[in-house]
Amino acid sequence: MQTENVNPLERTLNLAISLAQFEADVESRLKKVARTVKMQGFRPGKVPMKMVAQQYGGQVRQEVLGELVQKSFADAVQQQQFRVAGYPRIEPRSGQDEDGVMAFSATFEVYPEVVLGDISDVSIERPVVAVGDDEVNKTLEILRKQRVDYQTVERAAAEGDRVNVDYRGTLDGAEFAGGQAKGFDLVLGEGRTLADFENQFVGMKAGESKSFEMTFPADYHASELAGKTVNFEVTMNAVQEPRLPELDAEFAKNLGVADGDLTKMREEIRASLEREVRKRVQDRLKTQVMESLLEATKLDLPGALIELEIGRLMEQMRQSMSRQGVQIPEGMGSPDLHRDQAKRRVALGLILAEVVKSNQLHAKPEQVRAQVEEVAQSYEDADSVVKYFYSNPQQMAEIESLVLEGNVVEWALTRAKVVDKPTVFDEFMGKA
Repeated sequence: MQTENVNPLERTLNLAISLAQFEADVESRLKKVARTVKMQGFRPGKVPMKMVAQQYGGQVRQEVLGELVQKSFADAVQQQQFRVAGYPRIEPRSGQDEDGVMAFSATFEVYPEVVLGDISDVSIERPVVAVGDDEVNKTLEILRKQRVDYQTVERAAAEGDRVNVDYRGTLDGAEFAGGQAKGFDLVLGEGRTLADFENQFVGMKAGESKSFEMTFPADYHASELAGKTVNFEVTMNAVQEPRLPELDAEFAKNLGVADGDLTKMREEIRASLEREVRKRVQDRLKTQVMESLLEATKLDLPGALIELEIGRLMEQMRQSMSRQGVQIPEGMGSPDLHRDQAKRRVALGLILAEVVKSNQLHAKPEQVRAQVEEVAQSYEDADSVVKYFYSNPQQMAEIESLVLEGNVVEWALTRAKVVDKPTVFDEFMGKA
């Protein structure tokens, strides 16, 4: 057995298998086949070996050769203590069969040695976000608006009202696609339609009609209308003003507070906001830590791992687009489109594995439990969610991965320069 270093990560093993062992294994395998093989004119187990060899010899020789080659390769890898990345390329060595052996070569890549870079000079910004009464009150207002009810009024429409309208649009006297509707509901000020169109309904009362001209923006998505002036005839059918629900026991019950206790409702909202803030802070820290580790740690990447990761990314894209009923656009199926992302993921995976191994950062059962319970708190029946996670290996694997990443982040924060930055709640939630 000989080893050649082709490049920093590629190795070639020159190996050989005994011809005598090969022929003996082939004969043994054929005898096993002969015990059960069925052939016209012979009882099972009575087919002459010569006929069995003629019928199945080629297939058996290929199977035995493959098994001997794989075993020889596995033994050599174990002896040399190689950490093989991907799959080997095995080829016969022509002109090397002598002294009763068959020679072949196995070319493969090994995992690189990962030397973690120094991040002691890296500055990591940690947002410090307070959740107070103002944030709870703002959230309550959002929740009230999500549960808004509309009631018909006998007055002119104003911004914030929901109106029901008929409209008919024409371009050069002819109707155009999408320019007509009857009984169309529209909340004024929401921006669901063009402002120049929507504003025409402000000040109109139920039963009123009017016509007006409007010019579509030059960059309008429908190219046949972009920059064109059209005429609209509209009729106001009804005007409804918004009525927000009262902050009372009934509202609290609708939010899942069984006894309708308003204090408990506010406490639960605050706790939910604090969980969301913690998650976003952790995500912000994780992004910075991962980037700093990638920047500080330079390593060669096995091409085999990159190709495997490209395959995974492409399969994920295919499955995602299939679920949406969308065909993959031409060009998006190219492996090169995913190569940079695959390289990043492979590099990060190797670095994180080394950080975890070198610093004993493996996920502890109590950490996993705490993470599961944290996730479960977002659901009404938290206990059932916890049981679901523990009965689902795939979900638990994702939780353990989150814990590992969290451990790496905490480890990195003890080595980098962490700068706490007070951050306004609305600004933080809007950016994250």
